[in-house]
Amino acid sequence: MQKFLLQGLLRSALSEPAPTPDAASIAELGYTLGRTARQKLGRSLSIREVDAGSCNGCELEIHALNNAYYDVERFGLRFVASPRHADVLLVTGPVTKNMREALERTYAATPNPKWVIAVGDCAFDGGVFCDSYACVGAVANVVPVDLHIRGCPPDPTTLLKGLIAFVDNMQ
Repeated sequence: MQKFLLQGLLRSALSEPAPTPDAASIAELGYTLGRTARQKLGRSLSIREVDAGSCNGCELEIHALNNAYYDVERFGLRFVASPRHADVLLVTGPVTKNMREALERTYAATPNPKWVIAVGDCAFDGGVFCDSYACVGAVANVVPVDLHIRGCPPDPTTLLKGLIAFVDNMQ
């Protein structure tokens, strides 16, 4: 036992190094997104994230947008706790039978105009869970979807680019 404890203390960490994207390009993406949102909406973009039954890979990438490195709040994007305060619903995962009603209620509680962005391959077509007895399927089977951001999971830069494309084409 003592041998294993000593080995654990003397070894280096077995994790991957942090990604090294260009900080200037991320700042440019964020400022473009914030400026476009203020031009189209007249205010910041409020986002409500909804997990409809995913493996949490997409949630980790979405939550990375709020960490100290990406910090999307500095660009005028904010995640809200209530759908009543949201403009956009970011929905992840295939919709499970247990989450179908919750997603429908969240969509109904979001004030107009409201938009839905399906994040990840599972939200697009069910992904690896598409044949499961517990899944209804894609997000578009339950609520209307305005944009799909593909990836398994999509990285934070891809999420920012998808949000910029969405805001640019917002009606």
